[in-house]
Amino acid sequence: MLGAIEAGGTKFVCAVSPDGQKVEHREEFPTLSPEETMVTVYHYFEHHPVESIGIGSFGPVDIKKTSPTFGYIEETPKQSWQHFNFLGEMQRHFPKIKFAFTTDVNAAAYGEFKKGAGQGVSDLVYWTVGTGIGAGVILNGQILQGYGHPEAGHILVKRHSEDSFIGVCPYHHDCLEGLASGPAMEKRYNTSAKNISENSTAWVIEAYYLAQACMTLTLTVAPEKIIFGGGVMHQKQLIPLIQKEFTELLAGYVKTPPVDQYITSIQLHDDAGVIGGFQLAKDL
Repeated sequence: MLGAIEAGGTKFVCAVSPDGQKVEHREEFPTLSPEETMVTVYHYFEHHPVESIGIGSFGPVDIKKTSPTFGYIEETPKQSWQHFNFLGEMQRHFPKIKFAFTTDVNAAAYGEFKKGAGQGVSDLVYWTVGTGIGAGVILNGQILQGYGHPEAGHILVKRHSEDSFIGVCPYHHDCLEGLASGPAMEKRYNTSAKNISENSTAWVIEAYYLAQACMTLTLTVAPEKIIFGGGVMHQKQLIPLIQKEFTELLAGYVKTPPVDQYITSIQLHDDAGVIGGFQLAKDL
C-alpha cells in the first residue's frame, strides 16, 4: 500500500492507494500548529498502514538530500512551522516506512506527468495559480532541483499598460505572484477572483502575466507541455486567453507544439498532489 501527504498552508491531505492511481481513502484537515497537525497525520497512517509515503509540502522546504536540514520547512510565513523537521519527525514516528520528500507543487507536477495531462512527454512545466504561484518542472522524467527548488512564482514580469496595481508580494511587489495570484486579484479588484465576470478585462490582464511566465519557461527550459492548475485557473476562459497572449508575445521566435496542445489545463484536479505523492512513493 502506498501513502501520500499533500501538506498545504491551509489544509493537509493524507491518502492511501493500492496502485499509485486509485485513491482508496483520503482525509483532509486544516493546517494548524505542527503539534496539532502532525498528531492527526500520525493517527491517519497508524490506521492506514503503508510501505512508503510521498510527501509534498508547502515551503520553502529543503529538498537537497545532502543538506543537514533536508526535509525541513524553512522560512515560511507560517511562523509556527519555521524550521520544522517534517521529514525527520515522520521518520522518527514511522521508522519502518520509506519516504520521498519534495514541494507540494513538485508533487502535483509529478502526478500530472505520470497519470494526468503530462502523460506521453518527458518534459513539462506545471503552474499552480492560487493563494500563491509556483511551478514544478519535470525534465527528462525527473523533478528539476538544484541547491534548492525553483521559486518561479517570483520571476519578474512586465507590467500591463492598463495595470497600476502595486502588487502583493512583500519581497518584490510586481513579480508574477505579486500581480497574478488570487490575493493579488482580490486586492486589486476588491473582490474574490471567482466573483469577477468572465468577460472582464481583468482576465486579459491576468492572462498577459501568465503568458509571460509561459514564455520565460519556454525560452529557458523548453518543455514539451505547460499545464495550469490552482484555484484561479477554475476560470475556463483563462487558458484560451493565455494561449492567445503567449502566441503574440513569443512572436514565432521558437517552435513549440500547437498552442492548444502546448498550454493546457490540469487533468487530475484535486488529486494531482496525492497521486504525485503515490508515484514518488512507488519510485522508492
